[in-house]
Amino acid sequence: MDKRKPTLVQSKVDTSHAILQFNVDSDILDFQGHFSQFPLLPGVTQIDWALHYAIKYLNTPPAFKGMEVIKFQEPILPGSTAFLELNWDSEKQKLAFKYTSLDGERIVVHSSGKMKLGAVSE
Repeated sequence: MDKRKPTLVQSKVDTSHAILQFNVDSDILDFQGHFSQFPLLPGVTQIDWALHYAIKYLNTPPAFKGMEVIKFQEPILPGSTAFLELNWDSEKQKLAFKYTSLDGERIVVHSSGKMKLGAVSE
């Protein structure tokens, strides 16, 4: 079986907010071919993980309906430790996400965005 998700280290979850810490293992399939000399976690994988964990921990609707805002600022590299913060606004049906890590005392923002979610039948 090909590995597609990171190793979850810890999670802090309430009704509409979650902070997940995970190891971005170097054997994740999505690193293969993206790029051979400088592997980094593809943006589409970051969006997929945000949606996956929002459904799992925040019970959000499962269907992706589009992106509103997205910024990719710093690459997420194999073997790193990252944090994923999720905020679900059920009234607007919008999920905000942000990937960060620590570089000493400094917080590095890797990416952030907002996506619209809804039911599969919408």
